Amino acid sequence: MEDSLEKLLESESSEMKDELSMEIDPPFKENHATAEDWRKALHNVVPAVVVLRTTACRAFDTESAGASYATGFVVDKRRGIILTNRHVVKPGPVVAEATFVNREETPVYPIYRDPVHDFGFFRYDPAAIQFLSYEEIPLAPEAACVGLEIRVVGNDSGEKISILAGTLARLDRDAPHYKKDGYNDFNTFYMQAASGTKGGSSGSPVIDWQGRAIALNAGSKTSSASAFFFPLERVVRALNFLQKGRASGQDNWEAVSIPRGTLQTTFVHKGFDETRRLGLQTETEQLVRHASPLSETGMLVVDSVVPGGPAYNHLEPGDVLVRMNGEVTTQFLKMETLLDDSVGQNVELQFERGGTPLTVQLKVEDLHSITPNHFLEVSGAVIHPLSYQQARNFRFHCGLVYVSEPGYMLYRAGVPRHAIIKKLARKQALVVGPTLEVIKGVDVGEQVANGITNMEDSSSDNGNGNASVAERVIEPTLVMFEVYVPSSCMLDGVHSQHFVGTGVIIYHSQDMGLVAVDKNTVAISASDVMLSFAAFPIEIPGEVVFLHPVHNYAIIAYDPSALGATGASLVRAAQLLPEPGLHRGESVYLVGLSRSLQTTSRKSVVTNPCAALNISSADSPRYRATNMEVIELDTDFGSNFSGVLTDEEGRVKAIWGSFSTQVCTNHRSKNKKKRKIKYGVNSSEDHQFVRGIPIHSISQVLDKIISGAKAKGPSLLINGVTRPMPLVRILEVELYPTLLSKARSFGLNNNWIQALAKKDPVRRQVLRVKGCLAGSKAENLLEQGDMVLAINKKPVTCFQDVEDACHALDLSDNMEEKLQLTIFRQGCEIEVVVGTDIRDGNGTKRVINWCGCFVQEPHPAVRALGFLPEEGHGVYVTRWSHGSPVHRYGLYALQWIVEVNGKPTPDLDAFVNVTKEIEDGEFVRVRTIHLNGKPRVLTLKQDLHYWPTWELRFDPETSMWQRKTIKSLATGDNNNNKNNNSL
Repeated sequence: MEDSLEKLLESESSEMKDELSMEIDPPFKENHATAEDWRKALHNVVPAVVVLRTTACRAFDTESAGASYATGFVVDKRRGIILTNRHVVKPGPVVAEATFVNREETPVYPIYRDPVHDFGFFRYDPAAIQFLSYEEIPLAPEAACVGLEIRVVGNDSGEKISILAGTLARLDRDAPHYKKDGYNDFNTFYMQAASGTKGGSSGSPVIDWQGRAIALNAGSKTSSASAFFFPLERVVRALNFLQKGRASGQDNWEAVSIPRGTLQTTFVHKGFDETRRLGLQTETEQLVRHASPLSETGMLVVDSVVPGGPAYNHLEPGDVLVRMNGEVTTQFLKMETLLDDSVGQNVELQFERGGTPLTVQLKVEDLHSITPNHFLEVSGAVIHPLSYQQARNFRFHCGLVYVSEPGYMLYRAGVPRHAIIKKLARKQALVVGPTLEVIKGVDVGEQVANGITNMEDSSSDNGNGNASVAERVIEPTLVMFEVYVPSSCMLDGVHSQHFVGTGVIIYHSQDMGLVAVDKNTVAISASDVMLSFAAFPIEIPGEVVFLHPVHNYAIIAYDPSALGATGASLVRAAQLLPEPGLHRGESVYLVGLSRSLQTTSRKSVVTNPCAALNISSADSPRYRATNMEVIELDTDFGSNFSGVLTDEEGRVKAIWGSFSTQVCTNHRSKNKKKRKIKYGVNSSEDHQFVRGIPIHSISQVLDKIISGAKAKGPSLLINGVTRPMPLVRILEVELYPTLLSKARSFGLNNNWIQALAKKDPVRRQVLRVKGCLAGSKAENLLEQGDMVLAINKKPVTCFQDVEDACHALDLSDNMEEKLQLTIFRQGCEIEVVVGTDIRDGNGTKRVINWCGCFVQEPHPAVRALGFLPEEGHGVYVTRWSHGSPVHRYGLYALQWIVEVNGKPTPDLDAFVNVTKEIEDGEFVRVRTIHLNGKPRVLTLKQDLHYWPTWELRFDPETSMWQRKTIKSLATGDNNNNKNNNSL
């Protein structure tokens, strides 16, 4: 929030811009400060100014989770009290440290944040600062005046101790408006100066030449280089309460009550010219001007009233306040003083509404009672009572069930941030406590109805009314996928939490249903998959049973009994026709589903049945299809439409699947779906395109699943029945085709060119090595640019030839599990024996969350970059969480952790053994290797309170992901399964 609060919205109204001009009516105070005076003042002030590194551990109220820098300064040295902004102290859970000018660092803890105004206090242990001589900065709010020369001493733009000069231009600026759905100060004036502070200077002292703080820096407007300072009168009051609550020699901090009263009403200060237009009587204006000793120029006018508050149905916008408890009140400070001293009591307000005098008695409410101080966290969602701040912004009653962060559960239900939950599971949800009881009664996976505000309506597409024969035949086999990935399960570089696509049923019986879909729709097994059937209006869950390790398809299972007798009879499996393969010029029918489950089809012509894919690595490595030939058509329905390719009789020849890639922003295509991603200074766009995936490979895997043969290795549990897990033997080498005409120019002799052309007269190509996966059996044996001429003495020209050679090993008695490759390298023909690997369809099966980062074994997309650390490899950081220790200290994704506290972490077991010995609050030394090979050593502090260590592991026996707490404050070293949860 610090960075955003340092900048006013550029769209601030023109009226507010006009108010930014300097007032010259009040007399200027003579300022005879010399350069020496300022040097002395700064000499005393600078040591007491600290850099605050704060981390909001959870989204709360108006703040998002995150880490940032700000400024504070010591106002009580003996008690260890630091003053800064409220948006620095945060309204919710915060972890923070203060760094003094001599680089001594100490943890700080929040002791007060004002519910309304932008100031708060941290405390620290004064004994922890041993090597610095410093004094507290005195607070002098009375010294502020127009024309006063000032200095802002703080951490501007991340620079340690910057000093900016300025002159106070006005003392009665309206409180700055930062954003419509976030924190905004109100019922106070601000000071203004042309200082031009930026991010990081929040909480800086605004000092005069005597070294006194006369204001607190809060925000700025970059377009006009204006800085806005909060006056210190209410700060001094709060500090006095804190000081009285803890004697200087007392060891423990006790809770201190600082009375704050409210009518849940926002006032603005309007000039007499505007109050007259609002109907203020001339006699009242004369009374006010005569009663004001400061030659008052305006009055307080009601701007908004919160529903359900003390003033609701009593005050209205436009009401002009005249008296409070019989005293003329035209200043915010006088009004707030009266309210703070009258908590729980009645106050009398005299005001005019359209020139009509009115009087009302209102009970002053405790402002702290409507300020949330607890939250409920469930499935990543943060829920707490609606605060006064957000009640003002959205005009709701304080205390309602407010969604500060939707997390996974509410995000999946379409509940946005800033929503108000009215009902949950058809029960009223008016306060957080009963809502917790409702959530406790909801079983895992159970769907419940919710009532919320801020919901957006969804739209639907129109289908094709002219159905072909193929369309009518294939429609009962089509399934719409909606896939959600929990934030705690975003493994293997998966780039989104929500995917939609079309699949086709490839098997349907009384006991089991199987659907084939592309891996851009179902990217990882740790997903929640919902299936909607074109043949019957029902949505049921699916289960990921097989992810092909190389090709772009997945197989999802469903329980046919969940369809009911009627649905199960209407749904059927498609007839697969893997042979013969499609050829150029052949007519096919492209059939799929729109988002509204309307079947759509068109007749197309195959332009290329064997187009070789060439997808580059993404900025953040994730799955990409390799060693794969796809089908191209002359026309389709665009990049968002997936489905199947059939013949005229509706027999499936291929699935029309989605592929994901990234391209440079300089090469944009208007007909492709784009998502801009930024990593550092580079920028790329995520594109999606569609191609045909031959059904041949899918048919082979399907035969293995439904064969019923006893599994030799891993097995599948589908609807309670154990079935064999299809195993795929692969050569972990990325290949690409080169035309024989090009190969001749590289020196390939005529005999091989003729042999390869005879083997494949259509493609007339040779395969070349693009790279080997790091850690594979082919690494250091094959080199980039090698031409693969033959495998086991048989010429190869396409990817299918390589797959057939690998498959032949499974059918033979060859225990070596190796292939003999004939390759052409730098003008020489050589023989190389290369080992193969067997992969199952589970994908990544384990992830550890430590200090907010997700670590796993390097997945194939990382290994495909061709590099692993030499230090026995390491665990790969695939993701990190906002507001976590790794965010705070800069341990981000796209790197390996190879050592923790000097102990190697070559794999996940070693990593767990090292990290579970680390205690809460202990600093940890971490050695990392980036994807580019650059090593780095950093330190971070473990926080088991907000960020316990846990793991997710896939259990093939139950076909469930299990979550186990490894270490937390509550459990310590927890190696049992008491806290396990199934996902």
